[in-house]
Amino acid sequence: MTQPTRLFDCLDYQLEKFPKKDMLAAKENGVWKPYSTQEIKDSSLRLAAGLRALGVSGNDMTTEKRDKIAIISNNRPEWLITDLAVQQTGAILVPVYPTTNPLEIEFIFNDAEVKYVFVSSEELFQKIKNIQPSIPSLKGIYSFNTIENVNHWSEISALSGDDHLAAIETVKAGIKKDDLATIIYTSGTTGTPKGVMLSHNNIVQNVFFSKESFPFDDQPGYKALSFLPLNHIFEKMVSYIYLFSGISIYYAESLDTIGANLQEVKPDVFTTVPRLLEKVYERIMGRGAALTGFKKGLFFWAVELGKKYDNLIDGGVLYNMKLAIANKLIFSKWREALGGNIKYIITGGAACQERLIRIFNAAKIPLYEGYGPTENSPVIAVNSRGAGRTKFGTVGPVIKGVELKLMEDGEICVKGPSVMVGYYKRPDLTAEAIIDGWLHTGDIGVLEDNIFLRITDRKKELFKTSGSKYGAPSAIENKLKESRFIEQVLVTGAGEKFVGALIVPSFANLKDWCEKNDIPFGSNESAVKDPRVLAHYKEIVESMNQFFNHVEQIKRFELLPREWTIDSGEITPKMSLKRKVIMERHKDAVERIYRQDGAVS
Repeated sequence: MTQPTRLFDCLDYQLEKFPKKDMLAAKENGVWKPYSTQEIKDSSLRLAAGLRALGVSGNDMTTEKRDKIAIISNNRPEWLITDLAVQQTGAILVPVYPTTNPLEIEFIFNDAEVKYVFVSSEELFQKIKNIQPSIPSLKGIYSFNTIENVNHWSEISALSGDDHLAAIETVKAGIKKDDLATIIYTSGTTGTPKGVMLSHNNIVQNVFFSKESFPFDDQPGYKALSFLPLNHIFEKMVSYIYLFSGISIYYAESLDTIGANLQEVKPDVFTTVPRLLEKVYERIMGRGAALTGFKKGLFFWAVELGKKYDNLIDGGVLYNMKLAIANKLIFSKWREALGGNIKYIITGGAACQERLIRIFNAAKIPLYEGYGPTENSPVIAVNSRGAGRTKFGTVGPVIKGVELKLMEDGEICVKGPSVMVGYYKRPDLTAEAIIDGWLHTGDIGVLEDNIFLRITDRKKELFKTSGSKYGAPSAIENKLKESRFIEQVLVTGAGEKFVGALIVPSFANLKDWCEKNDIPFGSNESAVKDPRVLAHYKEIVESMNQFFNHVEQIKRFELLPREWTIDSGEITPKMSLKRKVIMERHKDAVERIYRQDGAVS
């Protein structure tokens, strides 16, 4: 077939080029169940016809009049089948994070005027059922799981008749590349969620430019493990890269089972976010710390070698020999833990610690960092597998099809076919974000070697002290998190005389340290108040301060007894900090940093 222009074209494209027995796969009743390309095409068509029978359509194909269908579910084949089906009806998909709180769901559903919603579980069904009276547009809730007295999604497909199937074929033929495919609502870190309108063309263009720039080769023998939420544009877009490349997609059961699923699937590729990589690394380092004698020494020797790895500079004969030994004795076990077959990992969504990128690549686990906002479908830049196309600490070269411009203040602006149509029902915000065709990302960056884009911070997150000195929190936070005793950190200092920090300890490592130093560990709450623990963290912070200029150095900090989580509403589903929320909830701690004696003076 010719170059695809719509997302659902992936079905015919894959059938023609590399029809698969396992286009998708998921674990059902303890066994991995594959779904062929033909099965997925047939299932999505029947579901589309059933939705047609329910009255779902594109109506006059204007954005406002087209029906909106929502999904709130974990990653699974049903998710993608529903996405493909909705596209073929002419309706618009509105995907929502399963962890989204009811108030935000109510806002999104009313803003989009959602007609039907698909959920994965009884818990999610009850969440929507409780707010349904406040959503006049919502006609029905369907579940992927079998739940007593709840409409099962298969009931929709059963409604499909020959006339509905024929009607869908006519609708499909009329869907244009510039028609909207989805409205993705932002997580609402800075206020009311905004609906990002993305067309088929936006995403398809980003798919093929990313596929060429990275590059993603056609690899029908490859398998990908998918666990990042599909409602986020990063995982969704990459999923379509897999489909257009013949790569099978295996859905992890949950974030808790990733380790076991990696062993079972032995994937060639997966995407992730830095926070999950940090957790993997912390577990590895914890196991290393538990070793004794020669084995422990060898482990940390290998890690230190990894920290010095540079893909652009040859370490010399001696270093390369040492690294080869480290790979054979230590890093080989890391690769086995990831299934033993990883060809590459792509991370995005937030800044990744450069240290992690160096160590993983030294361990022959190719890790590539990329960058891009939802508003650009999303990829702007990505480190590439091509020679000389990766530089640690940057997000890589700008991909083909994207034009880059840096403003005087360093703000990253881009132009190209993957730039969003706009914000749904918000022409005012659209006009602020897109000026003369240029998308203003709100991110600050520099171009190194005239090739590699480095993100220095979020424009909105830059803070100015009372001395009119600017600080960039993310770089400071990432450096502090290099300590195995620091789980999470948020840098403070806007309008204040100095920079402070809220620190969540890694309590597992802190507990081990306390035991080794004969310090009783009663609870998290008591530990963070213990003078000996505070002195320990003072040493850690002061050792890290040497890497910052005087203005950026942490002068005082507060230890907090509880980790920030998605469920608590303090981090987003893609594991970015909700800074305003954290600052508000811990205003007493912030007050102690700046108005009383802090831990570091």
